Amino acid sequence: MKKVLLLSIIFFLGMNFTMGAQTSNPVDYVNTLVGTDSKYELSTGNTYPAIALPWGMNFWSPQTGKMGSGWMYTYHSDKIRGFKQTHQPSPWMNDYGQFSLMPVAGKPVFDEEERASWFSHKAEIAKPHYYRVYLADWDITTEITPTERAAMFRFTFPQSDQSYVVIDAFDKGSYVRIIPEEQKIVGYTTRNSGGVPDNFKSYFVVIFDKPFTYCAAVKDGEISEKEIEFTGNHAGAVIGFKTDRKEQVHARVASSFISEEQALLNLRELGSASFDAIAEKGEARWNEVLGRIRVEDDNIDNLRTFYSNLYRTLLFPRNLSEVDENGNIHHYSPYNGEVLPGYMFTDTGFWDTFRSLFPFLNFVYPSENVKMQEGLVNAYKESGFLPEWASPGHRNIMVGNNSASVVADAYVKGLRGYDIETLWEALKHGANNVHPTVGASGRTGYAEYNKYGYIPNDVKISQNVARTLEYAYNDWTIYRLGKALGKPEAEIAIYGERAMNYKNLYNPKHKLMAGRAEDGSFSGSFNPTDWSRDFTEGNSWHYSWSVFHDPQGLIDLMGGRSEFVNMLDSVFVIPGYEGMQSRSMIHEMREMQVMDMGQYAHGNQPIQHMAYLYNYAGEPWKAQYWIREIMDKLYSAAPDGYCGDEDNGQTSAWYVFSALGFYPVCPGSDEYILGSPLFKSVEIDLENGKTLKINAPDNTKGNRYIETMECNGKPYTKNFLTHGDLMKGGEITFKMSDRPNKERGTQQKNFPYSFSNER
Repeated sequence: MKKVLLLSIIFFLGMNFTMGAQTSNPVDYVNTLVGTDSKYELSTGNTYPAIALPWGMNFWSPQTGKMGSGWMYTYHSDKIRGFKQTHQPSPWMNDYGQFSLMPVAGKPVFDEEERASWFSHKAEIAKPHYYRVYLADWDITTEITPTERAAMFRFTFPQSDQSYVVIDAFDKGSYVRIIPEEQKIVGYTTRNSGGVPDNFKSYFVVIFDKPFTYCAAVKDGEISEKEIEFTGNHAGAVIGFKTDRKEQVHARVASSFISEEQALLNLRELGSASFDAIAEKGEARWNEVLGRIRVEDDNIDNLRTFYSNLYRTLLFPRNLSEVDENGNIHHYSPYNGEVLPGYMFTDTGFWDTFRSLFPFLNFVYPSENVKMQEGLVNAYKESGFLPEWASPGHRNIMVGNNSASVVADAYVKGLRGYDIETLWEALKHGANNVHPTVGASGRTGYAEYNKYGYIPNDVKISQNVARTLEYAYNDWTIYRLGKALGKPEAEIAIYGERAMNYKNLYNPKHKLMAGRAEDGSFSGSFNPTDWSRDFTEGNSWHYSWSVFHDPQGLIDLMGGRSEFVNMLDSVFVIPGYEGMQSRSMIHEMREMQVMDMGQYAHGNQPIQHMAYLYNYAGEPWKAQYWIREIMDKLYSAAPDGYCGDEDNGQTSAWYVFSALGFYPVCPGSDEYILGSPLFKSVEIDLENGKTLKINAPDNTKGNRYIETMECNGKPYTKNFLTHGDLMKGGEITFKMSDRPNKERGTQQKNFPYSFSNER
C-alpha cells in the first residue's frame, strides 16, 4: 500500500511539473484529432487529422468514410478503409488529387468494405508529422510521415505468405501501371469536386523497398491477376509479398499536378533518408514554425488548445507549387491548365480567412504571405479574376469580394517583393465586374450596388444585405490600398464614397441591417432572427456588425454609445431558439442554438469580431468578459473542440489571436483590438529579428479583466495596439483582475480606428 501511495505521489508531482513548464517541443501539445467528432448535421470542426507539413502541397489522412465522402475521417467511426492523400479544405468543398494505400493480409481484396479494418483510438498516435495506427483485422501497423509533396509509409506485417498493399486511384477516371522490376506503381487520378480545367490530373508514384511476389491491376473493382495496367473509371492495384512476423516494409510516395516525371522529382524530398529521419525532420519543421510563439501557463489544457489551434492555422492555404529539375518554382494552373512559372496557393475561402487568418500570417509569418500574394498575381493573370474561394481554382460559393482585404492588409502591414500594381488592377477590376461563369469571383450584383448604393432584395440577387455590407468594407480596403500606393484621389475617391454604403441598409426601426427593395422601402415583415434570404448563413443579429472599417459610423446610426452597447448586449440575451423556424435547418443554426449563448453564433464567421466592438464604445471590460467566455466555453483540445466549422484556419486564428490578447477587427488598418490575454507569459519571435513579450503574471481563469497595461514600462490606456508598435518588439505587461476596471479605455482618445473619424 505504501509503495502504491509513493508511486501515486511521484506521478502527481511529475504531472504538476509538466503542467507548469513549457516544453521545447510545442508539437507535443498538438492534437490533430480536434474537430473530428463531427457529422453532416452538427459540426464540431469538420476537420480531419492532417498529416502534413505547414502549407504543404499534399496532406495525408486515415480514411474512415466511404470513397467520395467529404467526411473522410470521423472520430466516432471504428473502421479504416485506407490512408488517403488529400487536398480537401472542408467536407463541404470535398476533395481532389486523391488516392489511397491500404495494407491487408490473408487474401488480395480491393473493395473498400472488405479491406476495411477495425481500429481503436487507444492504438492510434496522431501528430502533425507522424501517424500510427494498428489495423486489428489484418494484424498490421501502419505509420506515415510526410514532406511537402511526398510521404513515407512503414507497414509492420504479420508472418504471412500473403501480405498485400492496395493502391486505390478512386473512380471518376483513373489510371494505374505496375512496374514489378522497379518495385513501383505509377498512375493518376482525376476525381475532383470542381474548380479544375479539363486536363486536370494528379499523378502519383509509389516505390516499395521489397520485391513483389504478387501483382494485379484492378479494373473497375475487379482484381485482374493477369494484368499490370488499367485505364478506366476506377483503376487500382494490389501488390504483395511474403513477410516475416514484425517485418517492416516501406513505401515511398509522391505526387504531382504537372506530370509523372515531376512526381518522381518530388520523390526526391525523401532522398535516401530512413523513416525515422524523415519523421524527425518533420517534427523539427513543426517545432520551428509552432515555436515562433512560446507560451508558458499553469494550465496544460490551455497549452494543448492553443497549439492545436496554431497547427490548424498553419495548414491553409496550401502551396500548390512544385520544384523543377533546375530548382525553379513552377505550378500547374488550376485556372487555365498550363504549367507556368512562379507560386500558386489554393484551398482557402477569403469569406472566412480575410478576418484573422491572413492578418495572422502578416503578423508572424509574413514571408509566407509574400509567396501567397505572388500566387494571387498569377491567379489573376491566368484567369482574369482573383479567387474568392479557391479549391483548387475558382469555386462558386460564398459572397463578398474579400480578396481586396487580403491584398490590402498585406501591403499596409509592410509586405513587399511582389507585383502590387497588378494586384491593384485586379482589385479595381473585381470591384466592377463578375466572373462570367463563377459568380462568387468578382462581384455578383456590382451594377445594382454601384447604382443604388446597395443591392435591392427584389432584383433576384440573393444574400443582398451580406453582399452589400462586405462590398462596402471591400471598397474601403481598396481605398486604403490606393492611398498607401499614392494613387490620385480622382482614381480612388469613388471607393471611399462606396465604403459608406453600409448606411443604406440600416433600418432605424430595428436598429439593425435589413434588406431593402429597389424603391428604397424596408419590408414590414422583417424579423432580425430570421436566417438566410438576405443574409449568408446567418441573420441580421450576426451581420449587422459587419462594418469593420467604421464602428463609429454604426454607433452614430444606432443613436450613440449607450444604444450601441445595448444592441451588443442583446446578442447574448435573445434566445438561440428564436429564428429556428425561419427556414429549413442547416447545421450552423443548430450549432448556435445548442451553445446557449443567445444569438451569438461563433461557429460561423460573420459575428466572430463582434465581442471586440465594445472597445469602440467605451466599455472594453465587456469585451474582456465575453472573449474569455468564448475561449473557455467554445474551444478545447478534444475531438469536439470547436463550435462549428473550423474553416481553413479562420476559427483557429481567432483563438490564437484572442489568447494573445488582441484581434484584427479591421484588416486593412494597422490596429489590433484588445481582448483578454489567456496566458501568464508569451514570447513571439518576429521575422524581423525582434522578440515581442506579453506578460500577465497574475492571470487566472477568474482574472479575466485588464486592470492596467504597460508597453515597454510605460502606462498604456488605448483599447488597441498598432502593427508598427508590435513589430518593434519589446514587452507588453497586463495587470489582470477579477473585477472590471470601468475607468480604463473609456475616453474617445483611446478608441480604435473608424473611417468616419477620418473623413
